[in-house]
Amino acid sequence: MTLLLLSNSTNHGGGYLDHAMPAIRELFAGVRSLVFVPFALHDVDAYTARVRARFAREGIEVQGVGLDAGPAAVEDAEAVFVGGGNTFRLLLRMQECDLLHELRERVLAGMPYLGASAGTNIAAPTIQTTNDMPIVEPLAFEALHLVHFQINPHYVDADPASIHMGETREQRLLEYLEENPYPVVGLREGGWLRVEGPSVRLEGAGARLFRRGRDPEDVEPPAELANLLH
Repeated sequence: MTLLLLSNSTNHGGGYLDHAMPAIRELFAGVRSLVFVPFALHDVDAYTARVRARFAREGIEVQGVGLDAGPAAVEDAEAVFVGGGNTFRLLLRMQECDLLHELRERVLAGMPYLGASAGTNIAAPTIQTTNDMPIVEPLAFEALHLVHFQINPHYVDADPASIHMGETREQRLLEYLEENPYPVVGLREGGWLRVEGPSVRLEGAGARLFRRGRDPEDVEPPAELANLLH
């Protein structure tokens, strides 16, 4: 199993996927075409066109998945990219298209998987640690469960100078751990997880690790997280 799970698809001041493209090229080495799942945004055609144009620069053809697709859409794919947007909408559309089981089986069998933001969220057991607003109601929160921990993309540290009195991201994730057993990786902007078999490596930027019964811990790349997460 080979995954590349990005916190974000665009860094401030950079182009789409540019900050992670060296790692993406490694993930997709030898890949001539990939299947793109655009369901996290409303305009799936425009989203697919954007991704197609970006990967054309890498010599990779992109086939977008339509809203009327079924499991066969990923059955013969060389690789898959699940893009960012709203995680609740992404999961519901994948449930409606019955894509989750077939996609999980293909990835577990070795098909390379690239996720960004919402596409990273659904690689976890559930989407319960997404930052997104539930603009639609999925059938369940269970996701692909490709890894045995939760992910919080776009993790933001509390600003000590802020006068905002609402919960910080850290407080929200600690609340998650009060009710759920899975550890959580808070991925800061510019960071990603490279999963290769049992190995889980943090690259690009730092992360904050949350585990039940322990104080949160900052981790800096390059770092192997598999032992910490299990």
